[in-house]
Parts: sequence; C-alpha cells; structure tokens
Amino acid sequence: MQTPVILIVEDEEVTRLNLVSLFQGEGYQVLEAINGEEMNQQLSEQKVDLIVMDINLPGKNGLILARELRQKENLGLIFLTGRDSEVDRILGLEIGADDYLTKPFNPRELTIRARNLLNRTVNQPVAEEHKSVVRFNGWVMDENSRNLTSPTGESRRLPKGEYRALRLMLDSPGKIFTREQLIRHMTGRELRPNDRTVDVTIRRIRKHFESEQDCPELISTIHGEGYRFVGKLEK
Repeated sequence: MQTPVILIVEDEEVTRLNLVSLFQGEGYQVLEAINGEEMNQQLSEQKVDLIVMDINLPGKNGLILARELRQKENLGLIFLTGRDSEVDRILGLEIGADDYLTKPFNPRELTIRARNLLNRTVNQPVAEEHKSVVRFNGWVMDENSRNLTSPTGESRRLPKGEYRALRLMLDSPGKIFTREQLIRHMTGRELRPNDRTVDVTIRRIRKHFESEQDCPELISTIHGEGYRFVGKLEK
C-alpha cells in the first residue's frame, strides 16, 4: 500500500518544522508550503492525500484556499489554527474542512485525527465502490463519482462527508439516524461535546436541494433524536 502524503501549509517556521517531524515520525511522506501559491505548486507536482493547514496565512488565508480547493480537489483537510472562535470553527466546516483543531494542540490527538481521516479517505476497501446510481425525487447520485445531479441537470461532486451521510440515509429511508451514528459513519470517530460537524454537514446537503426551486423537504430533523431521509426513492 502506498504511503499517504501529507501537505503542511503553515507560514510559522518552527510550527511547520515540528509538524513535518511529527508526521514523518508516524511514517508519512510529508510536504510543506508557507502559503497558497506554494501549496498549489505542490499539488500540481504530486498527489496529496491530506492537507493540514493554518487559517492565518500570508496572501490568501486558509478559508479562501479551502473554498478554492473544494471546487477542484477532494482530499482530506484539517485546519490547525490559533483561531478558536465558534464562528471560525463553523465557517471552516461549512467551507468543507473535515476537521478543525486549535493551537496549542496535543500532537497525539492531531496524529490520531489525521490517521482516522486517512483511513476513511485513502485506505478504503474496494467494496465501498458501487457501479450504480441512486434516484430520488428527480435527483440522481452516482455512487462511483459522488456526483449529485439535480432534476434540471445541474451536477456537483459531493465531499466525502456529505456523500457518506446522504448515502447512509438513502440506504434506509425513513430511519432516524442519531448524530453519533452519522459522525461515526462520516469520520470514523466518536461525537465530541459541542461538536457541530453533523449539523453543518446536513446543512450543506440541504443547500444542494434548496438550490432547486420547489424541491420538497428531503431530510427531516427529528428534534432530540437526529435526522432521517423523507424523500421517495425511484427505481
């Protein structure tokens, strides 16, 4: 199995070198960049499996870079930053980050989160690939490409977290899934206190449906319990 490649995007030299040493010690191949320009250069030259990125970067900040990444790339992304406000955390997840960790951080926690993320994005068994599509309420989801196509033909590729959450609910329409079940399926980890990852992911999925005029509610919130798919599957 090929060694996963991690790209560290951090302009503070001591922190960057510590992160490089930390992940190299875990056996990963590690690249580094100090800004968005160097990050894009690295991405153009080599396949990267996970980016660990600060938000406060020279030039374009990490939030802008993450938004641009999600328009063309689909790799793991962890924000590691000194910005610890709830607003920044939610915005980072809204944009498409898979995880968000604040400085100062526990090195062991970071490596565990990175490993869990890589396990679900890189080391997936072949059985997870399906050569089929799921149709519901005029929408089509391609299980190979993770493309979601609207009734009017507009197509977009879902990030893995959104795909996994939607796929789980489509497999069991009408079943209520708790946040604990969803976070385990999406990320392979347990739900943490005040963790908004599931709610943010469901909100992003709903935005796809809301972009289509007159689209009925497809994901229902069951207060105090979780979420369920309430649309109609098509053959």
